[in-house]
Amino acid sequence: MDRAPSRKRSSGGQRTTALAIGLLGGLMLGASFAAVPLYRLFCSATGYGGTTQTASHAPKARGQRELSVRFDANVAPGLPWRFEPETPEVTVRPGEPTTVYFRATNLSDRPTEGVARFNVQPDQAGAWFDKLQCFCFSVEKLGPHEKAEWAVVFFLDPKLTEDETMNAVDAITLSYTFFAPPGGAEKNAPKTGAAESPASPGKS
Repeated sequence: MDRAPSRKRSSGGQRTTALAIGLLGGLMLGASFAAVPLYRLFCSATGYGGTTQTASHAPKARGQRELSVRFDANVAPGLPWRFEPETPEVTVRPGEPTTVYFRATNLSDRPTEGVARFNVQPDQAGAWFDKLQCFCFSVEKLGPHEKAEWAVVFFLDPKLTEDETMNAVDAITLSYTFFAPPGGAEKNAPKTGAAESPASPGKS
């Protein structure tokens, strides 16, 4: 007589356990999707991993310390571009807006697209490297053998002098790498195979 209630309790417990496992799996899946944008926001806010900052205007204060800013340009495999800085290095003071240019050339016979990823080294400099203008936030398009010149306007936050980890830093490297955008690698790839044969006479 006691067995039937026992089976009911056991069945109910199994359903509760299955529901809890399902909810936990859903939460873990949601957390995994949220992790990437949250990590990007964290990097952008703190400069972690050499992520630069963005600003709408330069500060009025100017620092007396001079630092070198070097420029590194790269192109990932699959994108037929040549990409290089106009100047390899500049000397700046904190708070001083500086404009530099990068040149890109599409080396192929077809239109191509690229998107830039960037960071600065050493990592701690990312928190003090502010961009006023940059080509790194959108997909750039170049026609066959087209050339382009893009500007980067930046300044170093004068408050970097208050950061003890920056005391020994006298040079910062801003590095860009152009990649084909998602789905763009196939679009940028050269076409293979025989050309389409012309239509036979009398056929449309």
